Amino acid sequence: MTQTKVEAPFVQNNIPFRNIAINGGMQVAQRSTSATGLGASAGYFTLDRFDMYFQNTAGRLTMSQTAVTDLPGFTQCLKLDCTTADTSIAAAENAVLQYQVEGQHLQHLKKGTSSAEKTTLSFYVKGDQAATYTCELADKDNTRQNTQTFSVTTSWNRVVLVFDGDTTGAYDNDNAKSLAIQIHLQAGSNSTSGTFTSNTWAANTDANTVKSDQTQFFDSTDRELFITGFQYEVGDAATDFEHLPHDVQLQRCQRYCRLLKMQGIHYTYQFSTNWSRANPTYGNVANEMRDLPSASWLSATPTYDDASQTVAADENKFRWGYNGATNDTSPSSTLGIDNIGFYSLSVYNNAINHSTDGSSGFVIWAKQSAIVLDAEL
Repeated sequence: MTQTKVEAPFVQNNIPFRNIAINGGMQVAQRSTSATGLGASAGYFTLDRFDMYFQNTAGRLTMSQTAVTDLPGFTQCLKLDCTTADTSIAAAENAVLQYQVEGQHLQHLKKGTSSAEKTTLSFYVKGDQAATYTCELADKDNTRQNTQTFSVTTSWNRVVLVFDGDTTGAYDNDNAKSLAIQIHLQAGSNSTSGTFTSNTWAANTDANTVKSDQTQFFDSTDRELFITGFQYEVGDAATDFEHLPHDVQLQRCQRYCRLLKMQGIHYTYQFSTNWSRANPTYGNVANEMRDLPSASWLSATPTYDDASQTVAADENKFRWGYNGATNDTSPSSTLGIDNIGFYSLSVYNNAINHSTDGSSGFVIWAKQSAIVLDAEL
């Protein structure tokens, strides 16, 4: 019997999870799909893992997750839309879109050694008009930087930026922020007055960060920017964008941000008198996050109802009573969150003045409510 040898097909860079950036296809937006009036403070607002940094700007923008219909293979993108212009640019002004990475996810880059790897950043981008912006790799462990510019046109274009390896300064091997991939959208003279050198690792100098003639995003309310297919990988070439299933991307995002969704009826019981605090519900956080998270309500908290357990389908209420009787002294109108751990937290009201043994309370989550657990870099 003669056997025929079958050659395996060649697959370029068939390495799983080669994209260091999570949610590069802009599929996941747990907090919100749109946030308006951004520019006064930094933070994570819409797309998971992509945050905005602002400094001394009067410009304002809307950040949103937007459908893609004209780029095959992609369904979502990050959109930035200037809504308030700022043409009087302060020296210390900045507006930056950034993606931040833990040091323990960067050890294969061999940074700080003679074998330091080249890396490639690629993404698809378009705008409503031509523009030029600056991209920076900011080493937060060793205060070093490498910067390059890229161009934007009115149709989708794949930007590919190859960065030399850095033989100085290793990334820390921990869960803290080591690298910030930053797209500088607006910059004052403190960032543009020095000598800009492309693709050169050097000690961080603010004056040398941004090319002086780059576009200022807040120059007009006509200015828009769209980005998707964001990929950062080892090597000196951009491979095809690594498409991962939505559930995989969501799980990876939940290491940094998780929505704890509450629904149903939760009871608590208190068996001592004059206790000023009651925990009406308990939440299971499930998988461990990057670090011990902070917690806040995604939207309005449940309100106090002293009349009935019956609520409308779109309401959340809480109520306190004892031994089947009427309510205890009226609590505050909102609930707090504490006892936060990697795997659990509790929701409480600290204005209950129980005067009878056997006091009890309940929370009815008729409309799904969410608590944001934040362990972002």
